[in-house]
Amino acid sequence: MFVVVALRWVDERAEVDPLSGRVRTSDRSAGASAADAAALELGLRLAGSTGGRCAAVSLAPAGADELLRGALASGTDEVLRVEPAGEPDPRAADSGAGTAVALAAAVRERFGAPDLVLTGDHSPDRGTGATPALLAAEFGCAQALGLVSLDTEPAADGRLRALRRLDRGRRERLAVPLPAVCSVEAAGVRPRTAALPAVLAARSAEVPVVAARAAPDPPPLTAAHGYRPRAKELPAPAGADPLRRLRELTGAGQRSDPPRVVVTDDPAEAADELLAFLRAEGYLDG
Repeated sequence: MFVVVALRWVDERAEVDPLSGRVRTSDRSAGASAADAAALELGLRLAGSTGGRCAAVSLAPAGADELLRGALASGTDEVLRVEPAGEPDPRAADSGAGTAVALAAAVRERFGAPDLVLTGDHSPDRGTGATPALLAAEFGCAQALGLVSLDTEPAADGRLRALRRLDRGRRERLAVPLPAVCSVEAAGVRPRTAALPAVLAARSAEVPVVAARAAPDPPPLTAAHGYRPRAKELPAPAGADPLRRLRELTGAGQRSDPPRVVVTDDPAEAADELLAFLRAEGYLDG
């Protein structure tokens, strides 16, 4: 079985400029999310149990080379970095469509059609979680998303047995035909720790790079600004005098009594104070 694991290079400790909203990331703190690490571990187990191959790919800038070298140290047979086409608009949300198109084209060109593509179920950097489904559409294969477990050995009929989380604590058992794209959660999977000799050997490994094909046009961005609450609607003031109308709208010149605090331990006195206030405001007669 040939398994391709799609890894998203993401900085979970990115800093956001409070004025401009621009996101600043660092190569030192960026890497794979917990869900992507679980997908890599499952891919390695599946390839190992079937005597197949496992490759890791990522659509990311050069900073992701260390991420892919880490995948090599963990046991992947090949890695591939897809260089993004152009700078994305930081104000526009990533729909996942461009990522799926670029990854599918690069994988086909480099490796051919895979039997299984594994990804994390979502990325923590404003990802929509739609990339796995869009990848399945690009490859024209089955999809099983949001899996909490995946058997590392195919059943007798060649299908993979999986368990998917549903709402209200329910679970759904799936028999996934191949080829397929599966996204997994991080729960219940402990990624392996690469051996020191493998880590040292992967440090000098060259990461193949291919340029992404032109991504589809992103959704048009018509405006990007901070949240502004709607203005409160007030009834039109009565009368024709502009000054009086303006005072009525703004509350200028109106009498306002200062707040009065009554402190007493006598319940009867507190009740009398409350009744007097309600009468003065017109809520009680007499």
